[in-house]
Amino acid sequence: MRTLSGEEVMMESLKGKVIFMNFWATWCPPCIAEMPNIQSLYEKVKSENIAFVMVSLDDDPAKAQKFINRKKFTFPVYTPNGALPPVYAGQVIPTTFVISPDGRIVARKDGMADYDNQEFREFLQNMAQTSRVL
Repeated sequence: MRTLSGEEVMMESLKGKVIFMNFWATWCPPCIAEMPNIQSLYEKVKSENIAFVMVSLDDDPAKAQKFINRKKFTFPVYTPNGALPPVYAGQVIPTTFVISPDGRIVARKDGMADYDNQEFREFLQNMAQTSRVL
């Protein structure tokens, strides 16, 4: 994947972290509707053991950058660096995956959701703490 500024980032660099990965686009109303909730979650659980990977499916990264800047979102945003692996290629956006520190997909949600709730925050934080112990 690439950052919005064009730097290449390998998923392997996130190994050992809990990954919250969300596929979205600026032209997707449900994606836009859930973004403030994801920003709030990001602010509450942000740590070195939890990585947020917000993947814009917009054709033009500049459009995503303008949107993120206008909304003042601070979570990291990326674009695909080629075709998505089949496991992530879906028919619906937004689609969110939670990936365990050992690289397994442990949760998937197709469509909009409320992630900034106590149960989900604890789910992420507990998985991140467990990974530090191992």
